[in-house]
Amino acid sequence: MIKSYKNSIIIAVCTIVLVTVGVVMVYSASKYSADINYGNKFFYMKKQLIGAILGLGAMIGTSIINHKIYKKFYIVAYIVGAVLLAIVFVPGLSKSSYGATRWINLGGFTIQPSEIAKFCLVLFLSVALTKGKDINKPSKLLTVLFAGVVYCVLIMLEPNMSITICVGLTLVVMLFIGGLNIKTFLWGAIPIILLGVGLVLLEPYRMKRIVAFIDPWENPLEEGYQLIQSLYAISSGGLFGVGLGNSRQAQLFLPFAESDFIFSIICEELGLIGGVAVLSVYLILIITIIKVGLKANNKYSSFLCLGIACVLGIQTVLNVCVVSGLIPPTGLPLPFISAGSTSIVVFMSAMGIVLNIDRQSRKSKI
Repeated sequence: MIKSYKNSIIIAVCTIVLVTVGVVMVYSASKYSADINYGNKFFYMKKQLIGAILGLGAMIGTSIINHKIYKKFYIVAYIVGAVLLAIVFVPGLSKSSYGATRWINLGGFTIQPSEIAKFCLVLFLSVALTKGKDINKPSKLLTVLFAGVVYCVLIMLEPNMSITICVGLTLVVMLFIGGLNIKTFLWGAIPIILLGVGLVLLEPYRMKRIVAFIDPWENPLEEGYQLIQSLYAISSGGLFGVGLGNSRQAQLFLPFAESDFIFSIICEELGLIGGVAVLSVYLILIITIIKVGLKANNKYSSFLCLGIACVLGIQTVLNVCVVSGLIPPTGLPLPFISAGSTSIVVFMSAMGIVLNIDRQSRKSKI
């Protein structure tokens, strides 16, 4: 009996573990800055805890609702995602920070549409790739590509290069899952690569980030500052870390320590062992989601599950690569852990959908 629920148990446990680590580490990484900026060292932790509670409710809800219902509204979901992305450009409804307009202001709280849009696109692709013509037919391929490019352009205009990359890679991976052959991919890859290069060249700050990635010590007090501080945090953690709550880099040295660069603080406080342990939980979770997808009793359920695994895997890998200096710096939250209520609620909702897919697969075998 327990064996048949094994995948669901693993997914639920891994999710709760990551969310709990997130609440603890957000507090540890932000208590100093929160106390200085807001006079309350629990400021970010309280918001993260609220997000975790809402996320738990959302995960339970989506685990109960039959995921096949979403199939009927895949076009509506796509439109909702596009509209939310467009609203951030409406004066009075949007919120800007550090030159980027990525949030919708709802009075007492904000939401980040790009976090929702990623999964709206996954739902759209899960249905579109399993209906009608073969994906290698030009008409269908162009339709699917257009849908993905619209999202990418809207996110890029915020600007948010990191989420754009995440959405773009998810689109490519799901196209291959849907049966896209290499020849067709290469046919469309060249103009997309050229477009990407053009977008980088058009924005000076993106070129500066690439230069900072190549040699952050060339300009250590400006473009290279964040990466250098991140590397200091990771290296100073050693094997066992400096101890929970003892981070030096979190004392206003490392920008966005509680959000995009929280993995650096994890490595500093918990060491290499702690960092590897956290990544192991992600790996177990992603592998288990893929297993559920492969065992699903229909293509739509399988694609939906694998798409969720794509978003989770790609975003986790990109975040870790950024903070460790393997790719140019770009803001991207670590799923379940980085500060941000929208992200945590949306990702936990997605885990609930996976739990429902696993549940429906077990029912079909009875």
